[in-house]
Amino acid sequence: MSEELDAETLAFAHRMFDLARDGATDELADYVDAGLPVDLTNDKGDTLLILAAYHAHPETVAALLARGADHSRTNDRGQTALAAAAFRSSTEAVRALLAAGADPHQGSPSAVDTASFFDLSEMVALLTAPSR
Repeated sequence: MSEELDAETLAFAHRMFDLARDGATDELADYVDAGLPVDLTNDKGDTLLILAAYHAHPETVAALLARGADHSRTNDRGQTALAAAAFRSSTEAVRALLAAGADPHQGSPSAVDTASFFDLSEMVALLTAPSR
């Protein structure tokens, strides 16, 4: 985008990212239902879904996925929502993302790589289970 955003628009966007971080599922879902882009991305490439996953809010993750959030998007560091959820050991969020089709081997580091590096054996098992 070549145009600079005004202060009011920036404040609104920051508020939307805070809603994702805080797990304010109903309020954020209402904004998305009213036209907020479900894949809104901040200056670091984090989507609402990545932030909700990183802050371990499985209800928010599920609501965003139900509204079409792209689980395959990566942030500027190559991280996915699934890797974020695995890092936080958020079993419910990981299950929701896997059910939506998220690839545990996508990203750099991937969710599997992240769980392995931090010795999160339950997450590794969940991410690599043949019948996920």
